[in-house]
Amino acid sequence: MTYQPPYTLTSDIVSLVADIAEQVGRLSLLPEQGLDLRLRRINRIRTVTGSLAIEGNTLSEEQITALLEGKTVLAPPRELQEARNALLVYEHLSRWVGSNETDLLTAHRLLMTGLLDHPGQYRASGVGVMAGDKVLHMAPPANRVPVLMRQLFGWLGSTREHPLIASSVFHYEFEFIHPFADGNGRMGRLWQTLLLSRWQPALAWLPVESLIHQRQAAYYQALNDSTAATDCAPFIQFMLTCIRQALDGLTPQDTRQVTPQVEAVLAVMRGEMTRHEIQIALGLADRENFRKVYLLPALATGLVEMTLPDKPNSRNQRYRLTVSGHQRQKMEPRTP
Repeated sequence: MTYQPPYTLTSDIVSLVADIAEQVGRLSLLPEQGLDLRLRRINRIRTVTGSLAIEGNTLSEEQITALLEGKTVLAPPRELQEARNALLVYEHLSRWVGSNETDLLTAHRLLMTGLLDHPGQYRASGVGVMAGDKVLHMAPPANRVPVLMRQLFGWLGSTREHPLIASSVFHYEFEFIHPFADGNGRMGRLWQTLLLSRWQPALAWLPVESLIHQRQAAYYQALNDSTAATDCAPFIQFMLTCIRQALDGLTPQDTRQVTPQVEAVLAVMRGEMTRHEIQIALGLADRENFRKVYLLPALATGLVEMTLPDKPNSRNQRYRLTVSGHQRQKMEPRTP
């Protein structure tokens, strides 16, 4: 019998699919798919940084940018290897077919070269997902992995579900099987990106990974809830919510709310900046006026975002342009 993953299409999931499809439609109206090479590069760096950070890698966006540019970066050798491998894997994304199991094994080999004894091969022993000393998930026995993966790819190749649903289901099932000794989280997220990019090419550059990193606890909770319910609807809904939020930074914004003060913020933004750095760049002395008149309106437009949105008052908080913010800055450079 053909394998059928267990999932329920709730009204919330159907609504999210409709919202995302509408956003993707607006994105397709932008020149050159709305993403020039510079913006694609920015999103790719954010994607790699987020994906590695979920797995405990401490490299920053600036360090990964330096690696991409061939510069020397001082960091633990394993973290550098993880970053180089991830950048290479995403560079090869367009070469692979999502329903091809051999391509998945090839991608894993590239991702884990120098990090694992047998990259590109399914695990030969048991594995579990741990949180400290607590076992969150015990994966199926190693001798079941090849058949489970064949069944999953068989379903993926024949399903008529919308790519948004099919890619999320595949992602969950992949994490449940946990087919490799290491690199399963990175591979599951990578493969969902690949599947989405075959539906809409612009989604290959969607920085969903950075949002997942910001909501890491919720990501694992959605996986656990789906396993407990024997229904991956919670995970589908979580992933679709992240995709919709990531698209918010790519689709055209209503620019009627962009005040001269917000334009001034956009003009001085360079990379990730603290509140104080932006205020100084604008030449403003009054902190409260800066916050109310400049910073909060800039955030409200969706042109500027926090690096730590779940911790708005963190002393490590930084601010940066969204993709739409970069586009507006590029088109209308101004000085405060």
